[in-house]
Amino acid sequence: MIIFFISIGVLLLGYKFYSPFVEKQAGIDPTAITPQERLRDGVDYVPLSPARAFLIQFLNIAGIGPIFGPILGAIYGPVALVWIVIGNVVGGAVHDYFSGVMSLKEDGKSLPEIAGHYYNVVFKGIMLVFTCMLLFFVGVVFIMSPAGLLANLTYFEGTMLANNSFWVIAILLYYFFATLLPIDKIIAKLYPLFGVLMIVMTSLVALALLIKAPNLPEISNVFAYFTDHAAEEDLLRPNPDGAPIWPLLFLTITCGAISGFHSTQSPMIARCLTNEKYARPVFYGAMMCEGIVACVWALAGIAAFPGGYPELKAMIAQGGPGHVVNHIATSYLGVFGGVMAILAVAIFPITSGDTAFRSLRLTLTDAFKIRQTVMHRLALSAPLLSLGYLMTFIDFALIWRYFAFSNMLLSTSVLWLATKYLYDRGAFHWIVSIPAVIGTAVTVSYIATAGIGLNFPLEYSKPIGIVVGVASLAGVMFWHSKRGKRQATA
Repeated sequence: MIIFFISIGVLLLGYKFYSPFVEKQAGIDPTAITPQERLRDGVDYVPLSPARAFLIQFLNIAGIGPIFGPILGAIYGPVALVWIVIGNVVGGAVHDYFSGVMSLKEDGKSLPEIAGHYYNVVFKGIMLVFTCMLLFFVGVVFIMSPAGLLANLTYFEGTMLANNSFWVIAILLYYFFATLLPIDKIIAKLYPLFGVLMIVMTSLVALALLIKAPNLPEISNVFAYFTDHAAEEDLLRPNPDGAPIWPLLFLTITCGAISGFHSTQSPMIARCLTNEKYARPVFYGAMMCEGIVACVWALAGIAAFPGGYPELKAMIAQGGPGHVVNHIATSYLGVFGGVMAILAVAIFPITSGDTAFRSLRLTLTDAFKIRQTVMHRLALSAPLLSLGYLMTFIDFALIWRYFAFSNMLLSTSVLWLATKYLYDRGAFHWIVSIPAVIGTAVTVSYIATAGIGLNFPLEYSKPIGIVVGVASLAGVMFWHSKRGKRQATA
């Protein structure tokens, strides 16, 4: 049980003591005029209170990620908690914070535009491609997963509500209006309520774990993992099914630890903050809360199965992580609580899917300088959502695989972008450059070893990833130093 309190405690301590140091490097100016005041348009640049902005950001980044990912990651055992906690404090929360701050400093612009400003048009083009790809995959995933959850509720059996196609169409219609209308018409009104719902349901699951869970792992389980594996001279041994912890665990659990998708959502809220000082509680704080959600569901995935890994794997194979959520909710919260939890888990991905398509519209608008009239928004939203509908007929597992890869790749790119931002300011860039090296190593290792990549043996992909990560840092530092000398000479 102590591992639960240690995990949550480290996240809270990270916000209390580490986030002020991160904020100090960012150059926050509470007297600066924010984008919402300078560029207010009544559609995307709309003032929001910090509490409302926090809840919207929390729902935007959370979705189903910190629930499904940790459940899938629970297959690796208690080591999943180590990645969630450490990855969140030094990687994910820092990533989310700087993606918000950089947008706030650049008139609320999308990531590709910021990349073009700090690097060059080539990096801008790369960021544009991967940002649009990730946002589109997220939107499609968050059509399919909630539709499947809602259609499979036993309470809908024998009705048209048990039809998956019905829910796909209903969710798409909602996405259409949420993407098209001003942010304060739907999102700003509904999201705070859904945010409170997520907090309440996570708290209930956490309380049930502490009271009822017979197999909640202890801190000794984590120490035993590292002690046993150190004797084998391989701390990153595959799990019992042969899936390597490096790099697959880092791509399986992204939301809750570090996720590039979050950086695509930050500009939306950066356009609405009324003061730069709110960046830390909104961006860093929302990620801390998502980390808590991820810890709760990772522990639930481990503790809910007395038979251990084989039992968890069998349930995932039977109905995916959604089936596991159903099992955990009904086991710990009873019938009423279970229904509420399943409905909440169905709502949460929808609150990320609509903002994914909205962010995709904003990204394309920024890139191609499209005006924000109703007809222009309609001309962008309609074909994007139509294509998203066609993608729902493709295998979910395939889409999720590309989503996970592009997610880590984008988060790494944002960390390199933040490195440039801090380097130009003469600030302590290591808080982002070191996580960028690790993200590069993980991403390259995955590309090297994955079947959709180069398919190299695992013993080759690890060193390849590490070498590329370190070389990337050396290259970036060399490029910065040469550029600095040229500017000094000029």
